[in-house]
Amino acid sequence: MRTGKQAGFTLIELLVTLVILGLLVGLVGPQFFGKVDSSKVKTSQIQVSMLKVALQTYRLDMGNYPDALIKLWQRPTDANAYWNGPYINGQVPLDNWGREYQYQVDSKSDLGFSLYSFGADGVSGGEGLNADIGYLPRQGLSGSQENLQ
Repeated sequence: MRTGKQAGFTLIELLVTLVILGLLVGLVGPQFFGKVDSSKVKTSQIQVSMLKVALQTYRLDMGNYPDALIKLWQRPTDANAYWNGPYINGQVPLDNWGREYQYQVDSKSDLGFSLYSFGADGVSGGEGLNADIGYLPRQGLSGSQENLQ
């Protein structure tokens, strides 16, 4: 049998500490995770802009836009002597939600192509974090396109 006073925290002290920590996480957590989502949008906008420059450089060298983004880093089998790639470092990046960028040659577009991400929700359209990001086809213009041009 022990005699003497034992050191430690009481159950009440531990519960109060846990409640305070829970409140802090509840207040700070949503603000922190909101910044993560908005930074994914900004990063995707930057990637689309960089891919645009690579596509335009490819066009200057080859005379037309590639039919697939893979031709920006992997020499096409039908490439002529003017191919001066790779035009990007490494493989074509995925958007920040792990999906491939949508790309198609579009002669009706001001740029000559469409290049975009479906955003956080992965489907066409949307607003805020779910808005499409990039240079969209003519029939589907959205506000996110204006941020890139």
